[in-house]
Amino acid sequence: MSAISNKHLKPQRCPLHQRSFSLDHQTLTQLLTERENILIIQDLDGVCMGLVKDPLARVIDKKYLEATQAFAGHFFVLTNGEHIGKRGVNLIVEKAFGNPDLIKEKGLYLPGLAGGGVQWQDCYGNVSHPGVSSAELAFLAEVPQQIEAYLQQILPDEPYNLAASQIDKLIQATVLDNPVSPTVNLNIFYEVLRKETESYRQLQQEIQRLLEKLLQKAQQKALENSFFVHYAPNLGRDAQGQERIELAQGQNSGTTDFQFMLRGAIKEVGVLVILNHYYYGQTGSYPLGKDFNARQAPRSQQALLDLIKDNFDPEIMPTIVGVGDTVTSKAEENNGQLEFCRGGSDRGFLELIQAIGREFQTENVTVYVDSSHGEVKNRKPLKLESWTNHDSGAPQTEWRIIEGPGDHRDTEDPLRLNVVFPGGYQQYLNFFQTAASQRVS
Repeated sequence: MSAISNKHLKPQRCPLHQRSFSLDHQTLTQLLTERENILIIQDLDGVCMGLVKDPLARVIDKKYLEATQAFAGHFFVLTNGEHIGKRGVNLIVEKAFGNPDLIKEKGLYLPGLAGGGVQWQDCYGNVSHPGVSSAELAFLAEVPQQIEAYLQQILPDEPYNLAASQIDKLIQATVLDNPVSPTVNLNIFYEVLRKETESYRQLQQEIQRLLEKLLQKAQQKALENSFFVHYAPNLGRDAQGQERIELAQGQNSGTTDFQFMLRGAIKEVGVLVILNHYYYGQTGSYPLGKDFNARQAPRSQQALLDLIKDNFDPEIMPTIVGVGDTVTSKAEENNGQLEFCRGGSDRGFLELIQAIGREFQTENVTVYVDSSHGEVKNRKPLKLESWTNHDSGAPQTEWRIIEGPGDHRDTEDPLRLNVVFPGGYQQYLNFFQTAASQRVS
């Protein structure tokens, strides 16, 4: 995602899907309100909620939740978090209204996929785990306790030397007992160890090794193809297709979320599942069958795209707007040459949405929300610059983005971020609520 060249400094007149780092939220509003065949696929943390160190402290705006109803049938979430459990988004939604019965009656739960793509929910809070076995769920239920026991074992010793009372509180905020994606969230530990970077980096590597051992345990229980570890943020994938951890460096906390997830639970596959449901809502039939789930889908972008081309009627294909906040590109020098590690948990699904738009000529739009303003310090902020517009007579100060979330030298990055929200989730919420009010009026 390179910096914008001089030829883009004047107001852009080309369609949104051809732009890079556009601040033209008005045109995006018009797209969402005037185009009937629209599909919004949106991440959650950092997009409609601020990133916080403790997931239990998350809050969500009830006006935003009410606004999603204006896009009923055209709006779905896609998150690596979960709908259910004590750290699930459903509890946050219920706290926003204070009345679970009202939420269920009015259908105010967030519909779509959680757990990366294996936990489906409708707007009434009905949850299912298509394609997941009871043996897999049983193994996942044991993972949090094993992580807790390991942390209790290593944290009193060098290099951490933490007191027992402190350890208990840290573990409570760190080990997330999500039903289908148990997670280690190191945000709190980064705050405690931020002056001891090497100790924090060692903890990152300790957690990585522990989860690899848990994968080996799964193999011993005939679950060798059931799980994988997702790192957020990450540095893309290695030659074997495994995600690469990002170790802390300077003020960047690197990988903070270590998620033990079900295979198939990757966001780009979730796009297919959502499309399958969207087509059912439009036509009454599922292109891939009613029981199709993320665990049945191929993994490569081209194979996913081929599956869509072979099964989905192009006349019904919607304009898809993908919204995320986690995209990375980091340069590494190899034999004097720069190589770029492209990652981020939202990259895959945004790239697939972009590819679908090209294939079906539906003008799909990718949207990036700058979540670097939150408590979690592992996001690169968008770089803005002001300029003076003389086109309308009196000079007016306007703003442009001169550098995106990746490395500005990565001019070959295949992902084009069309529209950006440098003001973070608050700016996105205001935009979304405006678009919703115009769509229903």
